[in-house]
Amino acid sequence: MATRLKAKVKPELLVWARESSGFTKDKAAKALKVEVDVLTKWELGEDAPSIPKLRKLADLYKRPLAVMYLSAPPMKFQAMRDFRRLAGTSMGAISPAIVIEERRARQRRELALELASDLGEEIPPFRLTASMTEAPEVVAERVRNALGITVDVQRSWRDREGRLAFKGWRDRIEAQGVLVFQSDKFSSDEASGFAVWEPIAPIIVISRKATHQRRRTFSLLHEFAHLLVRASGVSDLEIDSDTSRPPEELKIEVFCNAVAAAVLVPNSDLLAQAAVQQHPQDSLEWTDEELGEIAMSFGVSREVVLRRLLANRRTTSQFYQEARSRFADEWEQYRVRQKAQKKPEGIPRNIPQETLGNLGRPFVGMVLQQYHQERLSLSEAVGYLGLKSKHISKIEQMIRGHG
Repeated sequence: MATRLKAKVKPELLVWARESSGFTKDKAAKALKVEVDVLTKWELGEDAPSIPKLRKLADLYKRPLAVMYLSAPPMKFQAMRDFRRLAGTSMGAISPAIVIEERRARQRRELALELASDLGEEIPPFRLTASMTEAPEVVAERVRNALGITVDVQRSWRDREGRLAFKGWRDRIEAQGVLVFQSDKFSSDEASGFAVWEPIAPIIVISRKATHQRRRTFSLLHEFAHLLVRASGVSDLEIDSDTSRPPEELKIEVFCNAVAAAVLVPNSDLLAQAAVQQHPQDSLEWTDEELGEIAMSFGVSREVVLRRLLANRRTTSQFYQEARSRFADEWEQYRVRQKAQKKPEGIPRNIPQETLGNLGRPFVGMVLQQYHQERLSLSEAVGYLGLKSKHISKIEQMIRGHG
């Protein structure tokens, strides 16, 4: 039997490719269907993978095969900061799904810069900034003014699901030169999203997998606050009371949560709400009906409203924590029911709508503009958008109709 040729690769490249993709040795070995000891020997240079195995490695780590033959690992790789550690635990390494999504987001950013340059357009520098020594309310007022958000504008986004609010905030943030993407590759159970700070075209990626629309809106503003303080990283919104975290990281996450809540629900507007005005001043408990009515006015969740009521000393920490726990249970029960329901047959996915939602209008618009100016071929355009050619006309209609 002929001996398979071994791939002539540097062992440090194998280590870099695995670690930069978020894989532990155990997970990588399992996916490759080899023993951990075998993978260890490859990475130590005591053995080498066969060429077919190297192809599988490249595919698993989402790297071009040619990259595996470099003489040394690229020096630009730097893992994002992980802000997700929970009290008394460690979230461990950032998962491959998030690592790959970050890589894709950075690649889209590079492409967007290239497309904008070819079109003679300039993506404006991101100039908004904040210091964590500032009061969240002060930062929030500055953000609302910069985004052009008034009480009337926010009220015009009122709908039951919160879709109009998410779209409205996203449009205003994208107008600041931020690339906003959504991803269904990782769940909000793992991370609410992440931010990548760059002076031009910084990135926000929000989890849309099993994530309520109103939570996405809060995540969007939370990650936007990360950009204000120039802090790239993976976020979780459930961290306010986690004293086990490094003080600097805890401070950042608490600050970003506070800014997001203050931007979405300004004090003056909250206290002017009819449901707040009519609520007995001596009662620190709130009904779901009251919270739901206020939440719909701002396009946020009941939890965000309670967070703001707590900040105004209109409820107690105990009531807030109990309500949060109940809301989380309700959401989990809803997800279980949704999974148990049979999906209606014959209803196709709206791929153009999903693509527009995931990639955003600025990015999709630049790709289509280049395609119409014949600077991109049809195959290149659909490749960048992850579509089939039959979807191009539909997504063009959506961009033109602003649908």
